[in-house]
Amino acid sequence: MTHMDFAHPYFGAFVMLVFATVIFCGIVFLARTVGNKFARKDTEKLKLSIYECGPEPTKQPNRISAQFYTFALLFILFDIEIIFMFPWAVNFKVLGWFGFVAMIFFLGLLTIGFLYEWKKGALEWHSIK
Repeated sequence: MTHMDFAHPYFGAFVMLVFATVIFCGIVFLARTVGNKFARKDTEKLKLSIYECGPEPTKQPNRISAQFYTFALLFILFDIEIIFMFPWAVNFKVLGWFGFVAMIFFLGLLTIGFLYEWKKGALEWHSIK
């Protein structure tokens, strides 16, 4: 048989957590039950239509090029890679030659990726026609 320590410093917080969870679930259940019971089930087309919002929206074809998403993804990728250089710069003296060689390797990989993207044309902006 386990022994419950009611003198534990976090016992009161645990009791409050359990109490708040029970009260929250009860309020959600009560609101759902009362809302379903008293809600009107008859819906009219006029009642469900938009109002004070201008004309009804029409579905438009997607005019945003996938090039935009590629460009944004590359920006975020290079931005995050540049952020990795700040801790290296702060601890440059502590890391010594190992840190220097590791950063040169990192910059080399970054340059290879940049040149690959440039060669494939991912950094050129194409207009939509």
